Amino acid sequence: MCDSWNILIDFLGNGQSDRIKKFSPDMWYDEAFQTIALIEHLNCGKVNLVGTSGGAWAAVNAALERPDLIHAIIADSFDGRTLNIKFSDNLLLERTRAKNNPRSRQFYKWCQGEDWEQVVDLDTEALLLCAKEKRSLFHKSLNELQVPTLLVGSKKDEMCRPNLEEEYKQMSTVIPNAKVYIFNEGGHPSVLTNAEEFSRLIQRFLSDSALLN
Repeated sequence: MCDSWNILIDFLGNGQSDRIKKFSPDMWYDEAFQTIALIEHLNCGKVNLVGTSGGAWAAVNAALERPDLIHAIIADSFDGRTLNIKFSDNLLLERTRAKNNPRSRQFYKWCQGEDWEQVVDLDTEALLLCAKEKRSLFHKSLNELQVPTLLVGSKKDEMCRPNLEEEYKQMSTVIPNAKVYIFNEGGHPSVLTNAEEFSRLIQRFLSDSALLN
């Protein structure tokens, strides 16, 4: 068992994982199955998943597919059920700025390695195709989500839809056991821009969730 482990995942094509020629436009669904495969390989029993930005879609999809492996999920700083209308524009703007910012370039290099720019470009290409084709972000209905779910975001997140709080609240009426928390301050993602409060929030949520099981 791995009750006290904190595991950060390098999905295929990212970080120290093997490189691939192309990311799927169904990236978050593919990453959900990578997550499931890792949980099964580690023989962890039920785990808690924290997914931020695109990782939030991966976490929700994993829980939809294999609720028997997952105790609870925290989905942070993502658009919700669909990509916002300015997703592609915001993505291109953010990536362009990042490539021209020395600190951002250093961060990407730290995360992805020397070939970070190629990884980022492949990621951008897949996400733009996902948005263009209006692909479904979830392959099952959210009312089938059986695990406790915390939807987290920030009112000042420049990368997410402007009505994020409303979207989360609507999702919480569909997901059987969902809670919503919106920070008044901080940008994208909340896990970084509100790190200390985010940590306390997760601990309270997971503690409360444990009492329900």
